[in-house]
Amino acid sequence: MATGYIVRFGAMRLLGIFTPAREGETFVRGDRVIVRTDRGLEVGEVLIESSQRTESFLTNPMRGQIVRKMTAEDEREALQIRRRAPDEIARCERIIKELGLQMELVDVEHIFGGERIIVYYLADGRVDFRELVRRLASEFRTRIEMRQIGVRDEAKLLADYGDCGKPVCCNNHLVTMPPVSMKMAKLQKATLDPAKISGRCGRLKCCLRYEFEQYEELLEKLPPVGSRVLTDEGEGEVIGHEILAQKVLVETADHVRKLISLDKIRQVISRPTEQETAAVEGPGREDSTASVE
Repeated sequence: MATGYIVRFGAMRLLGIFTPAREGETFVRGDRVIVRTDRGLEVGEVLIESSQRTESFLTNPMRGQIVRKMTAEDEREALQIRRRAPDEIARCERIIKELGLQMELVDVEHIFGGERIIVYYLADGRVDFRELVRRLASEFRTRIEMRQIGVRDEAKLLADYGDCGKPVCCNNHLVTMPPVSMKMAKLQKATLDPAKISGRCGRLKCCLRYEFEQYEELLEKLPPVGSRVLTDEGEGEVIGHEILAQKVLVETADHVRKLISLDKIRQVISRPTEQETAAVEGPGREDSTASVE
């Protein structure tokens, strides 16, 4: 019998480890539940039973209790909260405008139990929102929590579908968003057109990282560009790679270019220096994904 479950909850689709409040109660994947977190009572979705292995994938997960499966009354209350969201956002935007604050409102999350309202916003620097919090607390009569986020977190809150036709990863399964660099796009021979390799957040797509390690492992098996190699068809210089096919593009002395399989390379006569290799690869621009707390 499961002693705990991995549950996804909140507007930021956080993951936590939750134990049933009633001993012996069980849940299955997809169950909508009411959970008690440090923030209060929230709506969650059961993903899987927790185990040592599943918990190892989570970094500092929140812990709490599964209070109950959602009832019809809970569903009606959750629907009412969603329906009130546009009005709450409009009221919040009005006060921000009246106070002249240099911030952009992204979203307002009303915790199911009513313990607090979380305001997500973008800003270039620090914002003195003490008066805003005071007025919002008076307006909504609950605790107000301000959360400054980055552009990737904005996409996590608001984006829906990516160019692939599937829900955006940041809003579906990604818990943390690791840095992505142009080097990853170059290695995978993705187009370098920023419009085509940028996600809904305007940054490099997170999926460029998914197969990057496999590409690096396969690339290590191939002689680097600039190497002199001896193949079944003669000697030449490596001028390109077909990484997944494990082939190299070789140019012979008479400027004939041929794709040669790795198993047909008999000897690597010479390799380029580190400086030459760096010049060929070029710098890889890091695309920071760190959000501002």
